[in-house]
Amino acid sequence: MDSRSAAHVLLQIAAFLELAGDNRFKSRAYRMAARSLLALASDDLAPLLRSGELANIRGLGPATLAVVRDLVETGESRYLEQLREATPEGLLELMSVPGLGIEKIHKLHAELGIASLANLEAAAQSGALATIKGMGPKTAKKILAGIAFMRDAGVSMLYPHAIEQANALLAAVRSHPDVSRADIAGSLRRRREVVADVDIVAACTAKPELVAQSFTRVDGIRSASENGGVATIRYVDGTKLDLYCVTPAAFPVALWRATGSGGHVVSVLEHLATRGTRVVGDSLLDARGRTIRVADEDAIYAAAGAPWIPPELREGLGEIDAAAKGRLPRLVELQDLRGVLHCHSTYSDGKATIAEMALAARAKGWSYIGISDHSQAAFYASGVSREAMLEQHDEIDELNAKTSDFRVLKGVEADILADGRLDYDEELLVRFDYVIASIHSRFKMEGAAMTARVLHAMDNPHMTILAHPTGRLLLSRDAYAIDVEAVLQKAADGGVAIEVNADPHRMDLDWRYLHHAKELGVTIEIGPDAHSRGGLEWTELGVAMARKGWLERGDVLNTRDATGVVEFARKRK
Repeated sequence: MDSRSAAHVLLQIAAFLELAGDNRFKSRAYRMAARSLLALASDDLAPLLRSGELANIRGLGPATLAVVRDLVETGESRYLEQLREATPEGLLELMSVPGLGIEKIHKLHAELGIASLANLEAAAQSGALATIKGMGPKTAKKILAGIAFMRDAGVSMLYPHAIEQANALLAAVRSHPDVSRADIAGSLRRRREVVADVDIVAACTAKPELVAQSFTRVDGIRSASENGGVATIRYVDGTKLDLYCVTPAAFPVALWRATGSGGHVVSVLEHLATRGTRVVGDSLLDARGRTIRVADEDAIYAAAGAPWIPPELREGLGEIDAAAKGRLPRLVELQDLRGVLHCHSTYSDGKATIAEMALAARAKGWSYIGISDHSQAAFYASGVSREAMLEQHDEIDELNAKTSDFRVLKGVEADILADGRLDYDEELLVRFDYVIASIHSRFKMEGAAMTARVLHAMDNPHMTILAHPTGRLLLSRDAYAIDVEAVLQKAADGGVAIEVNADPHRMDLDWRYLHHAKELGVTIEIGPDAHSRGGLEWTELGVAMARKGWLERGDVLNTRDATGVVEFARKRK
């Protein structure tokens, strides 16, 4: 039994437990165990089980280990079969519909007998949903939109999930005795926020076709094919791998091609052609058709008359022309950040205290952290009352008095109300070092009204940053209707910073707007939207999105020190 197949079984068990309304900590334990197994990237768990090594792996407990033992000894899980028999067939797929929670699924099944996606779609289209209390035409419309969204998304994964899968697959590829080198390519290397498949390029010391074929015969595969050294593999959990096996000499060109994007590759080929050079297969040829020895990607770009281009920029958006003219930006890097501003504590819906968040931020080498708990209107997120916020300010003052080389800034994530006003009164807003403003309600407002709502909020001199400006949730909720260009122009004119929210479910503002924002002179803030100490790690994803948007150090607010951030906010006041 391989680790990927075992992890897939554990994830299925977790889903069935959620559907049964079991203790959420129990289902979470199965998900954590699945992640631990996936990280092993083992083709055979039996030796690890026999030696006792598996029992010592963090994330595996007695219950999850019993499932793995069952899988190793019999190839099946009796527990999974028990759960499957107790659950109507097809009900599980309803959990993938955006906005359809467990409670609604139970209600639909109990009152209408809905037990499949087809049943649900038919009931929404026929009007049958309207017969259920609390569900009407609007609910039916939302469900149909959710089904369509789910189908469009297919098996796409958020970047963190995809890179976790990719690293496990990469470890397996690198462990092959005939692979001398392997790297991740494709959209993952370009740091796209949503990924459909994993691309890996492998340099092989044996015949590439034979190496590729060997990967199509391992356990945990649903379907596989090989053609000319390229193996296309679909695993049991839906993960798709495109594995490009090449000779060591062909590796640099193969990695460059497989990284893409298609538009970028075409643009580079055009530049190569103007200099009498071309790419044939995975070889670079001169004007006489002779093979040019390529040691790395730098040589490919040099042949095109340009410096090496960071993978994040390879989207076919003029990057090769800019590179050839010496106009590539010096992209912002994680170490350029001096601190972060969009963070929550136990005062609202965070999982750590202010002191704990500060210690975690300091451990990362930052010199400050901004605490921006939800304002009082955010009842859904334990919004902080005026009185409690004043207590928080006292606590921050006490923490700051204890250290001279680290600072906690007083912030807030104030709700933008339906009429464009900010939550909290003038007397309290003036007390903050900075104010983040965002929308958490009335997402369905018509575009002109939503845009006017946000623009009005940006007139408030206390507003420093507009957070997650379009409200999208990747793979589950589209952005609300809003004129992003108008918002960016307003930000440029009024000195409001726009956030790149680094939560992997948001990645909002979309990096595709950032190049234009930079041209307008808009200041960008990279915010982890951290609700725990671990949430601070998302900052790196925000930096990746900023790099995709051509941003440099000077474009980003939190590359400034704490005093610089406060001065930026003060200018608006």
